[in-house]
Amino acid sequence: MAEQTGVVGERTWLWRAFAAPGVTWLILLFLTPFYAILSVAMGKLDPIFLTAEPVWNPAAWDPGVFAEAFGEIFGGALGETALRTIAYVIVATSLSVLIGYPVAYYVSRRAGRWKILILVLLIAPFWINYLMRMLSWVNLLDREGYVNQILMALQIFDEPREWLVGRHETVILGLVYGYIPFFILPLFAALDRIDEAVVEASRDLGASPFWTFLRVTLPLSKQGILAGTVIIMLPMFGDYYTPNLLSGSPKTRMFANEIDLFVNQTTSGGGRGAALTLILMGFVGLLMVYYLLSVARATREARA
Repeated sequence: MAEQTGVVGERTWLWRAFAAPGVTWLILLFLTPFYAILSVAMGKLDPIFLTAEPVWNPAAWDPGVFAEAFGEIFGGALGETALRTIAYVIVATSLSVLIGYPVAYYVSRRAGRWKILILVLLIAPFWINYLMRMLSWVNLLDREGYVNQILMALQIFDEPREWLVGRHETVILGLVYGYIPFFILPLFAALDRIDEAVVEASRDLGASPFWTFLRVTLPLSKQGILAGTVIIMLPMFGDYYTPNLLSGSPKTRMFANEIDLFVNQTTSGGGRGAALTLILMGFVGLLMVYYLLSVARATREARA
């Protein structure tokens, strides 16, 4: 007899069969590279060429590289880079929330017949490669670029600024520019789902527009804010294009730049780069767990 669910006549095995190839493919795409990174991190050095060699047998793995990596993060040369990365991501995420929330609110609640057009404009940057968009900013922020020309024409600066020589604000604003659409879109979806009748009920009970927003709209959009924040924070922690292209200075180097340095620019640092990759992955995984727990708690509260 076919397995039944709450819906009469529905066959759950059919949907599981449809999903199985994709789920299997995703698991393989995660587990295979994950095992390869583990094998490199706890592998050995080639005695002649001093390059990192993977050890595929887990029984022969040497976890000592993690002690060295944690030693460099907590009290070593990588500590400053780790703190700088966290600071960059926190500031860039905060700016994205401050800039993105009004945009998402306007599009979902006030844009009217312009909603579709604005949504298309928000999605438009995705049609251009991220690397190309950052390279365009390199030209705009050049000493002779349009940014300096406009700021000097407005008499904000007396002389051109060097924006591309290791300035923290350039990297942070580059992160905001690159990831803010990923924050706005899920938040727009959350705001758009809020029932207008709930907002009108608050107004009918005497609440001002400000208090209605603060006590009704903002709490109901909390999950959208959290989802957008997680979506942009995770890739920001692994970003190395933005600091490389907009600065290139050791003063603005992020954690992923250190991984790139160990893996691609040294002969014997492959194992340490792999270990740092796994440490960064674990840190980002903690954020993801927090997000999932928050969503589960909000779901339970909504059903209560």
